[in-house]
Amino acid sequence: MKYIQFILLLFVLVITTNTLTFCQDKGFGLGIILGEPTGISGKYWLDERSAIDGAIAWSFYRGSSIHIHGDYLMHNRSAFETEEPLALYYGIGGRLKSGDKIQTQLGLRGVIGIDYLARTVPVDVFLELSPILDFAPATEFFFNAGLGARFFFE
Repeated sequence: MKYIQFILLLFVLVITTNTLTFCQDKGFGLGIILGEPTGISGKYWLDERSAIDGAIAWSFYRGSSIHIHGDYLMHNRSAFETEEPLALYYGIGGRLKSGDKIQTQLGLRGVIGIDYLARTVPVDVFLELSPILDFAPATEFFFNAGLGARFFFE
């Protein structure tokens, strides 16, 4: 819990004290994701349109378990007619979920979301929905959703 408080304090400090122009379409970002699952989120840009993201998180659906996922993402910055730096993103990846009260699950994960790429600070804020198709130990379909933010390092 102290780690999450530290990350939130760091975001507030960066947002309120930094006035330089940054770009979040390159480099590596690290932050948090809240929802199902809740944990640490990372993103690495491959180029202006594509990135790899992932999370190491806790899932509370059907008991407490660890959730690890990774996705390949494509970004469309012209999807929204707005002056705000918004991008629609979508992609595919995989996930692994394991815990005390559940069997280890392995599956495919799709993702679609909206990414706000702040102009004045090296931070992005995202909202995503992820349909998941587990194929081991049994075939099962359901959704994850999360809200998060990441700080990008140069």
